Amino acid sequence: MPLKNYGVLAATAVDRRREGATDTPHYQIHLRDAHGTDYRAAVNVQSQQAPSDLLYVVVDDFRHPLTAQLPDAGSGWTDLSSKPGTASLDFIRGNLFDPAALRTLPPDLPGADNDLADLLDHYVQRAIADPAAVYLIGQRFGPEPTVPDKVFGFLPGNGVHDVHMNQGNSGRFRSDDGVFQDGGLLIHLPAEDRWVAVFLAFQSQAWHTDDVTGHTLPGTAPRPTDPTGQDAPLRIVAAVVNPVGPAPEDETVTVLNTSAAPVDLTGWHLADRAKHRLALPAGPLEAGATLVVHGGNGFELGNHGGSITLLDPSGLKVHGVAYTARQAAAEGRTITF
Repeated sequence: MPLKNYGVLAATAVDRRREGATDTPHYQIHLRDAHGTDYRAAVNVQSQQAPSDLLYVVVDDFRHPLTAQLPDAGSGWTDLSSKPGTASLDFIRGNLFDPAALRTLPPDLPGADNDLADLLDHYVQRAIADPAAVYLIGQRFGPEPTVPDKVFGFLPGNGVHDVHMNQGNSGRFRSDDGVFQDGGLLIHLPAEDRWVAVFLAFQSQAWHTDDVTGHTLPGTAPRPTDPTGQDAPLRIVAAVVNPVGPAPEDETVTVLNTSAAPVDLTGWHLADRAKHRLALPAGPLEAGATLVVHGGNGFELGNHGGSITLLDPSGLKVHGVAYTARQAAAEGRTITF
């Protein structure tokens, strides 16, 4: 069944602990909220299923409408409903990042800047020094009133784990599958008014899952060279979500054929945040060419932030982007992705 206690921890980081590369290591973070409550975030850095090295992506300038849905900085634990339009994460449906940007890193190696613990250390140590607002999204454990935390010793033991993708699992972990219940680490740097996001996934997880159960769709297991499971010949590269003039406005989305051959657009669709679909015009799009698609037929791009998803003729996601209310505020501006 899906995660039982899914939510977000809003706190500041005060310490961290690396566990090396034995057994099933984690990168441990000690956090404290504005009320003085202590928490531990246990972040996986190695998979129990082969291949053991995790997939990761860091978005150094994370711009997404979900940041406006997060609770106040330092507010502690907040339960989340696993549904769109909230701070709940979904690596597939939320258009949080480009899966093609995912890379692998070993958990812990001698030397500097060559493993996943080093990468996490870079951002967590920055968060401790600033201090920055830190958000850990995942599943809560505790509180355990009579049991001290096993790593940092505070009482009661209390924290968050499953700070990674939580769908498309296999084997005994398949029971954890669900949609809009993925984990992540988000850091807000107030001096720069900038968000940094770190997302982790296991190489054994699939990147096309059922919209209800989060289970892997048949025949869509990932390939090592392409986590999305396909070559993604088309990409969304720009959109005008707030055109000049009164409603109804002429919203547009620009699609690029990145492949070396024409692509027949018959059966391809765009989908907005509410999953309203807009068919692309049938016919070939030449290699390297762009197509400006005009909105309509229920397909709408709201000015308060949203997402745009590109679906192939079988209905599988090929590419997706998101934009914030700030990006949509200026009339007539073309947002590039």
